[in-house]
Amino acid sequence: MYDSSNRRIHYLRLSITDRCNLRCTYCMPAEGAMIVPHASLLTYEEIVQLVQAGIALGIDKVRITGGEPLLRRNVVDLVAALARLPGLHDLAMTTNACRLPDFAVPLKQAGLHRLNISLDTLDPTQFAAITRGGNLQEVLDGIAAAIAAGFQPIKLNCVITASPDEPDARAVAAFGAARGLPVRFIRRMNTAQGRFWQVIGGDGGHCATCNRLRVSSDGRIFPCLFNNTSYAVRELGATAALLAAVQNKPTAGTASANRFHHLGG
Repeated sequence: MYDSSNRRIHYLRLSITDRCNLRCTYCMPAEGAMIVPHASLLTYEEIVQLVQAGIALGIDKVRITGGEPLLRRNVVDLVAALARLPGLHDLAMTTNACRLPDFAVPLKQAGLHRLNISLDTLDPTQFAAITRGGNLQEVLDGIAAAIAAGFQPIKLNCVITASPDEPDARAVAAFGAARGLPVRFIRRMNTAQGRFWQVIGGDGGHCATCNRLRVSSDGRIFPCLFNNTSYAVRELGATAALLAAVQNKPTAGTASANRFHHLGG
């Protein structure tokens, strides 16, 4: 599929839950967030049908996100169902890694190809502050489990204020280098003000080459994170919603009311 800016759209970022076991300051509001009712979530059958429709239109890359995707019940079954789809060449997941000690091996066996793991600091006190109570050791144990399970590559996502030269970012870079884990530095964004930058070490945030659509956990397809436009799968049908999102993908992001916890960033 090609949009009006002649960008090939072949990447679907798929949120399967807006729930998370962490409350990161740059993702969740301090007062908490309204949770999508379970009945409003796309079922796994609907998700598989959506991805099948996407593959027929040219989608060949899917990333499962959240919230925290490993909180969704029977997520390994979903991974296995997606991994079996002909034409899907890249199946990945973004996770905070807290539950990977239990899930790394089953996910690998189910057919998940790659992992991106969020890690903003190696200071336990700072980690607890950023995540509002999270335990850094759980994340480190999850990374170790992913390495042991044989995932490759495992990329680390590190949110920065302004520069990868910040002390926390430099510590994460050294941690990744020692283990052969690439690090992507993501400058803190603000969707309401339309403030975003290209990912350092990755291709996100560069509007001219954007190749993705985002699907919220309740089945709305967003052409752009920094735009309020969306198309409901249950109202339009998967194929029509995907085509509408591609046809109306903006040339560049502006601003939106979207929150990272329901679109996966």
